[in-house]
Amino acid sequence: MAKIQKKISIGIIGGTGLYNIDGFENKKEIKVKTPFGEPSDAIVTGTLEGRPVAFLPRHGIGHRILPSELPQQANIWALKSLGVEYIFGVSAVGSLKEKIVPKDIVLPDQIIDKTHKRPGTFFGDGLVVHVSFAEPFCEKLRKIIFQASKKTKRKVHNGGIYVCMEGPLFSTRAESNLHRSWGASVIGMTVIPEAKLAREAEICYATMALATDYDCWREEEEAVTCDAVLETLKTNGETAKKILKEAIKLVPENRDCHCANALSTSIVTPKKLVPKKTYDKVKLFVGKYMDKK
Repeated sequence: MAKIQKKISIGIIGGTGLYNIDGFENKKEIKVKTPFGEPSDAIVTGTLEGRPVAFLPRHGIGHRILPSELPQQANIWALKSLGVEYIFGVSAVGSLKEKIVPKDIVLPDQIIDKTHKRPGTFFGDGLVVHVSFAEPFCEKLRKIIFQASKKTKRKVHNGGIYVCMEGPLFSTRAESNLHRSWGASVIGMTVIPEAKLAREAEICYATMALATDYDCWREEEEAVTCDAVLETLKTNGETAKKILKEAIKLVPENRDCHCANALSTSIVTPKKLVPKKTYDKVKLFVGKYMDKK
């Protein structure tokens, strides 16, 4: 087996229905130990379309982990430790707009966070960091996905608001209609805190949201069921794989977006005041700034 390059700049986090990607060369599974516990599963590394790539199934192989139970700190830490600078996230979502039809693709540019059980930061325990999150997705990575998606026959909605709910139950009709009144486009359960943690890790992040249903606001249709979602996911998964293979070809070698230095003006606590145990857990992210001081 040929040796894989140490630095793997592109990461893919597969959501519901996307547990593997065909076409990996020099395939290898890596189990990464992190200060935040074990990731969702082993990370599959290799070369895809000529680029070193790391793939992580968000819910684990066999879909074993609830959205609220996802070890997202460990997932992002593990990918960062491998050298990942770009993450393509894939997620199944419900549509909140008539024009977004099941099997359509949405590339959201904003998030509304309605989660309440999940650790949403790497920091704390003596280290205060406030990172800008006004634009939660990397705009350059979103544009790459949009360009790659043009090679499919699927309708792509460029932009929109992703509501991230706690789950695991789907919405009530009242909640669904409330989210629609906010102007939201889709609803899902996984983009938070994934996007927040990626920003704190200075990783470019964008998500490809694949519509599976109309949530439950469309009263002329049956409310969303798991069976209906899984059936649509079979088709959506294949679409996602095609787009990702095109997208990774377009990823630049060097970054010039704000994601790459998100922590440069965000660290508040002087290193001398940070407990060693805390610092050791997050040195992967803050070391390049705090070790200079």
